[in-house]
Amino acid sequence: MPSHPSVRPDAPPTTAATGYRALLRDREFGGLYLSFTLTVTASTLSGFALGTLVNHRTDSPFLTAVSMYGATFATVLGALTLMSVADGKRPRRTLLLLQLVSLAGIAAQAVPGLPLAARFALLLTLGFFQSLGTGTRLGLLAEVVPGSAYAPARSLMNVTAGGTVIIGYAVGAVLLRYLSPYGLFAVAAALTALGTAVVAATVREHSIRLTRRPGLRRTWTANAELFAHPGRRMLLLNLWVPNGLIVGCEALFLSYDPGGAGTLLAAASAGMLLGDLIVGRLLDAERRRRFAFALRLLLAAPFLLFAVHPPVLVAAVAVGLAGVGFAATLPLQEQLLEQTPDAVRGQVQGVESAGRMTWQGIGAAIAGGLAQYLTPGTAIAVAAGLSLAVTLLCRPRTTAATAWYRIS
Repeated sequence: MPSHPSVRPDAPPTTAATGYRALLRDREFGGLYLSFTLTVTASTLSGFALGTLVNHRTDSPFLTAVSMYGATFATVLGALTLMSVADGKRPRRTLLLLQLVSLAGIAAQAVPGLPLAARFALLLTLGFFQSLGTGTRLGLLAEVVPGSAYAPARSLMNVTAGGTVIIGYAVGAVLLRYLSPYGLFAVAAALTALGTAVVAATVREHSIRLTRRPGLRRTWTANAELFAHPGRRMLLLNLWVPNGLIVGCEALFLSYDPGGAGTLLAAASAGMLLGDLIVGRLLDAERRRRFAFALRLLLAAPFLLFAVHPPVLVAAVAVGLAGVGFAATLPLQEQLLEQTPDAVRGQVQGVESAGRMTWQGIGAAIAGGLAQYLTPGTAIAVAAGLSLAVTLLCRPRTTAATAWYRIS
């Protein structure tokens, strides 16, 4: 992996329009976007169905939570083993095959009478392959849109993912009034099949890829070189750890105020959507980069208020403001893409996504562990303080690493 990114000779001009409408008018991006939306919806519905089924069978809050979110821990396994498939010679075909694997897994969950052990095995398997699908999809995204449109494209997908998850849970709850969990799995399978068909109909093959065969060795080699680069290493650290600790804060909302947890979660989602819209749509690349550090501070600072146990409405305002700070992910992802050679774009973005999801689970575990010995409000404030500390301590090193990269 060279220390500087290569430039595609056929890359679209950086002056191309980068608004959401312009992006959606592009056939390939529109296809990737629609298939992504369908995939997120299917994943949300299947997770809700499995959680409902496990809760009904076991009455265990722990197993129910694991059934809904446990797949995120399998994503790191994909990042460590076979993520190099995201940069194979035929990424479109790879994405279609991975979509079909997801379809088979979700369809298998729809079989009544399947033992819970088999369902959890399917859950982890799907998490593994979905992480590879994410890397492949993001690698294709970097080929489909020009560099100037990458942040708006990711912004639109982030906004859609957040909104789709919220709507998906609401729709899932309504559908369960008329369908069994098995029927909900069938709906999720149908959406996955539709997303696969959309990719097949709209996305063309892109051949600017590795000449070497992807596999375990190639994945390890590229990952080692990824973390050996100081600029990319610091960017990944800032993308993973502060965000993960704040997700840990959010994981304690139910313990902090069971009656107001829904309000706090809604405020967090609203702030995140607003931040992605403002930063991804209204700011240019230079201003996004300029505000990145302030946004990372905003992500954690309002949560310090929980140390004094504010009322729910005050806490909701603070959480909404903090949610805007999640938009710092966009300029950091933009910088990571700039520092990534074309040949491993899919793998690097897949590793970034898998690491971010894994750190969300780690952050929840850290915050939950703190809450075993402290009050939930105090634990939230401590986790937020740790997030702030990581951001502040990494800023000088991130700046130095970026300067090193630009000089080299």
